[in-house]
Amino acid sequence: MTAQPPPATSPHPDGHGARAPTRFVEVMAGVIRDARGRVLLARRTEGRDLAGLWEFPGGKHEPGESAEAALARELHEELGIDVEVGARLISVPQIYPDKRLRLDVRTIASWRGSARGREGQALVWVPPHKLSSYAMPPADRPVVAALLQPALYLVTPVPDDDAQWLRQLETALASGVRRVQLRAPGIDAARWRTLVAKAVQRCRQAGAEVLINSDADIALELGIGLHLPTSLLHRQSQRPLPPELPLAASCHGLDDVIAAQTLGCDFAVVGNVKPTLSHPGLAGIGWEGFAAMRERVSLPIYGIGGLGPDDLADARAHGAQGIAAIRSLWPV
Repeated sequence: MTAQPPPATSPHPDGHGARAPTRFVEVMAGVIRDARGRVLLARRTEGRDLAGLWEFPGGKHEPGESAEAALARELHEELGIDVEVGARLISVPQIYPDKRLRLDVRTIASWRGSARGREGQALVWVPPHKLSSYAMPPADRPVVAALLQPALYLVTPVPDDDAQWLRQLETALASGVRRVQLRAPGIDAARWRTLVAKAVQRCRQAGAEVLINSDADIALELGIGLHLPTSLLHRQSQRPLPPELPLAASCHGLDDVIAAQTLGCDFAVVGNVKPTLSHPGLAGIGWEGFAAMRERVSLPIYGIGGLGPDDLADARAHGAQGIAAIRSLWPV
């Protein structure tokens, strides 16, 4: 599926309904790795907008070119290398003051030559875990998240039988889930605290990041992340956790995602993208509605609502970190 730019009438994040820029630019970029697994970044030169920031190398997709041909041409012109373009990593829509941009990022399957800045740009090979320490344009930041963070975000259902619930969690972790939100509305508080401690132990053993819904006290006590529902998100005057603990939020509109980014959330969840059994009769925002919010912020965003692993390609084509779900990620 080819992502289309969101309508130019998308509301402006200032909340006054200003029109988005009408000039649309499509840019290709490549994730180039060396033999040591380091990733190549290029620094934007003086005289360009966002000069001095680091970005994934590439350039404009000209009319009449395929995406692959455009990227191969740009990397040859900029770096002097010949490449084999691989699969899409993510396509990020982003609004800048003077344009609406879509950054289509592909992995580079192989390359030949000696990479050098043929246009005077500085280059640096960066270990993946250090990518987030480089100052980047807004559209490049979700690319780093797509490289480093999980594509699937499991939200747990309310447990009927605690032992069975823990076994199902273990099965989900064994299947590769590496980011988990512990959520069980309506459960007895003492029972939930005990169950959370056991779940956290299992997540840590599997190397999975774990967040708890709503309860900052438990998050701080156990040293885990916190996921804020929309109602709690707007009550926060400052980030409720130290920076080393992950913070996320559920969002349903543009004001919510802007609030999540302003608060310093590490990622957000947006939906519902599609109709769901839990919200009968409520139409989803669709991927175009998702992209219209995606282009206003730079933090990683998951889509939620009627989604499963089969939707991951569509999610990445519209700038999503991935998909969040209960039913489709929870073993039966």
